Amino acid sequence: MVDVSTARESRAVDLPGRLGDPDRTLGSDERADPRMVAALAAFGLEGHTEPPPVTPSSPRDEQLEFCANAEAGFQAVFSALYDGLPPVEGVTSETVSLDRGDGTAISLYVHRPADATGPLPVVYHIHGGGMVILEAAGVQYIRWRDELAASGLVVVGVEYRNGGGKLGVHPFPAGLDDCTAGLRWVIDHRDELGASGVVVSGESGGGNLTLAVTLRAKREGWLDGIDGVYAQCPYISNAWADPPAELPSLHENDRYFISCDLMAVLAEVYDPGGANKGDPTCWPYAATEADLEGLPPHVISVNQLDPLRDEGLAYFRRLLAAGVSTASRTVNGTCHAGDAIFRGAMPEVYAATVRDIKGFADAVAP
Repeated sequence: MVDVSTARESRAVDLPGRLGDPDRTLGSDERADPRMVAALAAFGLEGHTEPPPVTPSSPRDEQLEFCANAEAGFQAVFSALYDGLPPVEGVTSETVSLDRGDGTAISLYVHRPADATGPLPVVYHIHGGGMVILEAAGVQYIRWRDELAASGLVVVGVEYRNGGGKLGVHPFPAGLDDCTAGLRWVIDHRDELGASGVVVSGESGGGNLTLAVTLRAKREGWLDGIDGVYAQCPYISNAWADPPAELPSLHENDRYFISCDLMAVLAEVYDPGGANKGDPTCWPYAATEADLEGLPPHVISVNQLDPLRDEGLAYFRRLLAAGVSTASRTVNGTCHAGDAIFRGAMPEVYAATVRDIKGFADAVAP
């Protein structure tokens, strides 16, 4: 006869990540790609991330100070990770400025294959950072756009207003407004760009904005300008202050490179007081089946060891239920956005995601 209590204990021990062992870290998780772990260990980031010194209920000026410091820290890591990589050959770039109408401008960074002939798909890229930190001009995003362009795409990166950091303080919907304006410019200038079609893509906070701008396009009646959507590790649930059981990766992978505590603070800075918690253009996880019906083809790409993994997969399932042409992929062995970060340490993983975006763009915007 099987001892039920012993069987239960065995299953608990065998659960993945911190569900099985709360002391398990990214560095000790046997699922983690050892090349990624070594790269993170150089910065002391292979263990549990430390809780931020602020919470969603802290004074706003303290939250913004934390965001500025976090932005500088993340950017220092990214700069070090990309230092010494050879330049991407065969790509040209230019900057287009869009007037917001208030004396300020939105910068669009346009990257092209130098020897391009004929129409190519355009990938409109929205950078990550929880809609609160980082910038499209960062070395990691310049590299990302160059690599995508070298694969045979026109890539347009948008420099939108952040909720905090050096491009803040601009809570929702300022960043979404900028992403919308930039995307509408791309759609209106398809012929000038030599576009066969337009795909919207981004990771993390950029994944949120990728999904949100698509939902806004449907709401406003210009959805036919978007041929496809490719969202990586989207940050969409706004459930991080009190992670629900329905999203077990928020427990399983918490404090692996990023943490629920960190994401809850960024969410508060982006959407103070949760004033827009039910608006899917702020938090796409709130989208209903009616919101999703009729959307263009999607890919939802997630990372196995990411706290955000399961909210991305839940969105994928909702798209399917709404009848949207949708595919998903899980990049094994990687932390949050790991397939778009570790160009030097895991070039094969990085290249596989570039190829997947290129293949998707070719399929929906030939």
